[in-house]
Amino acid sequence: MLAPPPAPGSPRAVADAAIFDQSRRLKDTPRWALATADVKGTAFEHFETALGVRLTPANAPILSALLERAGDDRSVVGLAKDHWGTKRPYIGKDAAPICEAKSAHLAGNPDYPSGHAAFGEQVAMILAEVVPSRADALYARGREYAESRWICGSHTVSAAEAGLQAGAVIYGAEHASEAFRRDIEMARTEVAAAMADAGKK
Repeated sequence: MLAPPPAPGSPRAVADAAIFDQSRRLKDTPRWALATADVKGTAFEHFETALGVRLTPANAPILSALLERAGDDRSVVGLAKDHWGTKRPYIGKDAAPICEAKSAHLAGNPDYPSGHAAFGEQVAMILAEVVPSRADALYARGREYAESRWICGSHTVSAAEAGLQAGAVIYGAEHASEAFRRDIEMARTEVAAAMADAGKK
């Protein structure tokens, strides 16, 4: 489903490198702070504002389990990363800052496609199905979460966009599962109850 990453020296690869260099100027800005916050944390934390309610494993256990499974993207994103084995954009640019630690684990995990971006898109689409009235805000947050990866400097723009596509593909494939569709319906009920409780406070 995914196109190959940009070939070295291609116009897209050159653009990715230029965007990486230019976006280092975002360090210490509010957008950099958001990209840093997006590195870690739970789906509920990242999407709370867009969803309009604070959810926890206690008040939304079915949805919590559903989103936890969404993070297991090895069969799609992991295989694609291993197949192409592209390097992260900061490698070889030691002075260039990124918004997370330049660990051996990060460097050894290929750039294309972005797993974070795939997760964000998949989560946004699941949440939008559970709470359709918040769909626009959730989709926007999913894209913002993906963009955090190239703003952070951990990924190229191409990798983040491929992650968005991968997340949508995973979400579409999930709908073939009767268990997934059942969990969505149950999650819709529990989230409606959580939103109603929040409205009473």
